[in-house]
Amino acid sequence: MYGSIKLFSGTSSPALAKRIADYLNISLEDLDIIQFPNENLFVKLHRSVREQDVYIIQTTASPVHRNLMELLIMIQTARLDSAARITAVVPYLCYARSDKKDQPRVPITARLVTDMIEIAGADRYITFDLHAGQIQGFFSIPGDVLTAFHLLVEYMEKKLPQMHNPVVVTADLGFAKKGRNYAEALKTPMAFIEKRRIGNESRTEALTIIGDVADRDVIVVDDEVDTAGSMAQAVKLVKEYGARDVYLVFVHPVLSDPATARLAALPIKEIVTTDTVPIPPEKRARLGDRLTVVSIAPLLGEVIRRTHEGRSVGALFNE
Repeated sequence: MYGSIKLFSGTSSPALAKRIADYLNISLEDLDIIQFPNENLFVKLHRSVREQDVYIIQTTASPVHRNLMELLIMIQTARLDSAARITAVVPYLCYARSDKKDQPRVPITARLVTDMIEIAGADRYITFDLHAGQIQGFFSIPGDVLTAFHLLVEYMEKKLPQMHNPVVVTADLGFAKKGRNYAEALKTPMAFIEKRRIGNESRTEALTIIGDVADRDVIVVDDEVDTAGSMAQAVKLVKEYGARDVYLVFVHPVLSDPATARLAALPIKEIVTTDTVPIPPEKRARLGDRLTVVSIAPLLGEVIRRTHEGRSVGALFNE
């Protein structure tokens, strides 16, 4: 039905795109992305993609609006060049926390972003671990919402033999259901941290722990770490309640300032995350050998292959 796979990368995550291309044993397609002095962007593909199966890899972390516009312009460029099918591969979707009207006179920006991706010309989308499941319903086009859960669990299973009475702890009650999945997969008990958000501010206040962490190694799980305020509070709280070694496990390392400084100062054993968002070298250096990045590239590469061949993605996870 479609031609061959044509893989393109924006400027947001070239290393991830290269790893995906290596997995598929193909080369990334060449293109020009130019920013003019007035900050307008210009995209030109080096070769035609007429009737080809195009995959555009672009995460939408910082700089968010530059990366989002790059994604939209690349999609439209492929559409105007008569691509047979265009899939937006967005490992981290920006504005995913703005998923509902929870107070008067506010936007639902996640819906706006999904609309823009569709209007630009995407036929499908692939993304990872959305902050809220209902965002899938904002898209009118088909797609795959993947999860790094299996990759992170597989890594942590190797750590279990050296851990003392491990317990999974969620950084807040909103992540409790997904936290339960981690606990069941790792065959550990779990605990929850109760917290509340302060108005419209990004910071939250941790209140108490529901469950037992005393004399246990703790695995704190979450979907995303932005400024690391919640993680810092979680570590402080579990330590106050008698926890031993603490591991932080999360999917999206957004790491807005002062996240790196906060994480570097915490009394933790290891930070385990993925490459849905690239971590700059200076931040990696500050976190040192306590940082482990599990790559999503093999999983994304296999999903792209199966999508191209018209095979089940769910079968990857026995679903």
